[in-house]
Amino acid sequence: MNPTGPARLLGAATALYGAAVVLRPEILLRPTGLGAGSEPGLRATARMIALRDLISGLAWAVAWTPRARRTVAAIRVGSDAADTVVLGLALRGRAERGKTLAVTSSWGLLCAAAALHEVRRDPGRRGRAGARLP
Repeated sequence: MNPTGPARLLGAATALYGAAVVLRPEILLRPTGLGAGSEPGLRATARMIALRDLISGLAWAVAWTPRARRTVAAIRVGSDAADTVVLGLALRGRAERGKTLAVTSSWGLLCAAAALHEVRRDPGRRGRAGARLP
């Protein structure tokens, strides 16, 4: 795999965003309309999300084998889908909902596209019956 391919770059970007939110939870809280970042419970929740992003982003950026990259990609896309669902429910009736869902959905789709690109480039991938896939 290209060490600067889209999946690794998205992994690194996700990890950097996670690190930034760990240090400053308001980076996540303000744009979503969840708070100004002064509420201890919201800051803790934002940091939990950020640590998940930091860890999964790093894992994706350094994953060496195709199988590891596919596994981490599934975790990343699943995390973004979960963010979309949870934030969509939490932000019902708020002006920030549309923008927030656009960001979480877009990031998840971008990660899914990068993962699909990786799978299609993997010359050794095989289907369930062991046949080589196109």
